[in-house]
Amino acid sequence: MSKLIEYDDASDEVRAVYDDIRATRKTDTINNFWKAIAIHPPTLRQTWQQVKAVMAGPGELDPLVREMIYVAVSVTNGCEYCMASHTAAARAKGMTDGMFGELMAIVGTANMTNRLANGFQVEVDERFKI
Repeated sequence: MSKLIEYDDASDEVRAVYDDIRATRKTDTINNFWKAIAIHPPTLRQTWQQVKAVMAGPGELDPLVREMIYVAVSVTNGCEYCMASHTAAARAKGMTDGMFGELMAIVGTANMTNRLANGFQVEVDERFKI
């Protein structure tokens, strides 16, 4: 387990990131993920800026869709922490049990067909090439 850097024990640089996380997410809590990577403040700052830009910044995908994509990738990558935290975030943004079930069906199907395509070394159809 990684050491967790609590707010009271954090440097000013880490506290500034924690404050931005709290303000952006409109919460009083800092998740363990951020507390763990805070042992290296540059990584904390860079990671938060990337996550903030992609997950909370302007874009054409609504916040629920963004969270559901994050869940799908986390399931595929086997990140238990990310699956749990982003499933909770997706539920908070309106994901129902039915939507979660459908998402998992899509993830499972995509992983199966991806592996089959890779295993059979299927050549990409000309019309699908960008």
